[in-house]
Amino acid sequence: MEGEFCSSKTSTRNMNTEKRKQGQQQEKKPYKGIRMRKWGKWVAEIREPNKRSRIWLGSYTTPIAAARAYDTAVFYLRGPSARLNFPELIFQDDDLRDMSAASIRKKATEVGARVDALQTALHSSQSQSQSHSESNSTTRSSEKPDLNKYPNPESSDED
Repeated sequence: MEGEFCSSKTSTRNMNTEKRKQGQQQEKKPYKGIRMRKWGKWVAEIREPNKRSRIWLGSYTTPIAAARAYDTAVFYLRGPSARLNFPELIFQDDDLRDMSAASIRKKATEVGARVDALQTALHSSQSQSQSHSESNSTTRSSEKPDLNKYPNPESSDED
């Protein structure tokens, strides 16, 4: 009976550890088939079916681009039944035949690069418009009066 108590305690501890690991993994890996490098780039790769080798799908600045490259590759490897990150965005080719690893890599990197370019352009245009609006508001509020000058009657605070 005492042994049963220890084993259940140990299994509870193992379950908590696994839940914690899954939670940490969710934070680091927002999508299936990708990971983040130490320096911030997102990479995608996929294992070839029935082989130990992997197909390198590229390095991207956004996790969405890496995930889209992964989706493209897994779709061509496993067909319409594949589990995708973005099932609604996959382009269904009528020509879904056995493809070589090189042609799968080429298609996946094309999709990933296109998405990466769009995501980067979208992000930079948003940050430019934000910085532009912020700079306009800061220049107005940060204009300090020249204390060596007499105030103009129009700009007097007495109005």
